[in-house]
Amino acid sequence: MTLFNKEISPIKAKQKATSIIVSILRWAFLLLVGYIIIYPLIYMLSVSFRHVYDFEDQTVVWISKHYTFDNMSIAWKALQYPIGLLNTLKTEIVSGLIEVVSCSVFAYGLARFDFKEKKLLMFFLILTILIPTNMIMIPLMLNMRYFDCLGILKLIGNIIGTDIRPNLLNTPWAFYLPSILGVGLKAGLFIFIFVQFYKGMPKELEEAASIDGAGPIKTFLSIVVPSSGVAFLTVTIFSVIWHWNDSYLCEMYFTNSDILAVNLSKIYNKVSAFGLDQYANSSSGAVMAACLLFILPMLIMYCILQKNFIKSIDRVGIVG
Repeated sequence: MTLFNKEISPIKAKQKATSIIVSILRWAFLLLVGYIIIYPLIYMLSVSFRHVYDFEDQTVVWISKHYTFDNMSIAWKALQYPIGLLNTLKTEIVSGLIEVVSCSVFAYGLARFDFKEKKLLMFFLILTILIPTNMIMIPLMLNMRYFDCLGILKLIGNIIGTDIRPNLLNTPWAFYLPSILGVGLKAGLFIFIFVQFYKGMPKELEEAASIDGAGPIKTFLSIVVPSSGVAFLTVTIFSVIWHWNDSYLCEMYFTNSDILAVNLSKIYNKVSAFGLDQYANSSSGAVMAACLLFILPMLIMYCILQKNFIKSIDRVGIVG
């Protein structure tokens, strides 16, 4: 018995040593990734409240010797924060929430119903994920400038001699309509996430609802939606954050609108209006303060929802 224990003890020791090494490597990797992710936020906080004198002091690295709220005041005015926040919520966030609803409906049809054009639609779905918005910028602009449906309005305009196609540029409908139709910002990815989740749901629930006399719409609203909380939470967070950060489509669709993402993309020009040199350290504090003000609502949202979000991320089929 003693000899047997002596034979297996080196194996246990080797397994324990391997486990310790793996744990150390795992913690080192997590600390490295965490540092890379958190470093910009720490730097942003450090610089946002730093006085201009500290930028010229070589001994100041992280902790400032003089603190000021002037950078925040300049950033607040440069971003036109109250108006910009309202316009962002009214345009981007509303369209993002509309997109979540429309994508969930379209994904349910692709996941649960069989029809001839299903494979073709899935092909176009993957295509919308692969093709970046930059490649279809000109058609998007023209479609919004001369909005039409299958050329019907253009045909009527040719008959009556007046162009009746509406101009949707500089209006929220440039965002609302694509979201309603399920072709908005990152809509293909959202539909794919919903499809993957719906495929993993047991069909017996829907069959039981069908036996009770529920149609597809009632089944979706009463059975599928209440059971898809994790998918809705994940897609909603992605949609809100991507719409919040979007400046490309905003600059393309809106030429005169104070939206936070657009104002932030022009922050160097805006802070120069306050007498700060955009090529000197005098503007760094205001720029970092503007970045901090911009991400603050998303940080608050994520801090509130992160527990449920982390639990749900492995159940929506993103990896698959």
